[in-house]
Amino acid sequence: MTLDEYNAFCASLTHSTHVVQWGGAHVWKIGGKVFAIAHDTEEGGTFRASFKVSELAFDILREQPGCKGAPHLASRGMKWIQRYSDESMDDAALKDYLAESYRLVSLGLTRKLQKELGLNQ
Repeated sequence: MTLDEYNAFCASLTHSTHVVQWGGAHVWKIGGKVFAIAHDTEEGGTFRASFKVSELAFDILREQPGCKGAPHLASRGMKWIQRYSDESMDDAALKDYLAESYRLVSLGLTRKLQKELGLNQ
C-alpha cells in the first residue's frame, strides 16, 4: 500500500477528515479525534502508520515483526500500534485495523456527536 492508497482508504470512511500536521504527518480524524497517523519514510520505502487498537490486539501486535507501540502514544499508556513494515501485517490487515481504529475512536465521541454523524446507531 502506498501513502496515497492509505489516504484514499481513510477518506472512504464516513465523516473522516484529513490534516497534515506534526512535521508532515497525514492525520485522519473522526469528530475531531485522531484515529490514524501516517508518516512517509525518509528512504521512500513503506510509510509508517499508527492506529488505535484493543488491549488484546496491542499485546499481540507489539510483539510482531514490523509493528511496535506507537511512539509518543503507547509510551503514555495509550493502546496505539505503529506498523513500520509489512513484514507481519499485509495491506488488507492494515485496512481492517484502520477501520477498527475509526470505530474505536468513534465510540469515544459524545452520544450527541455520534448521533449527528450517524455513527454507532
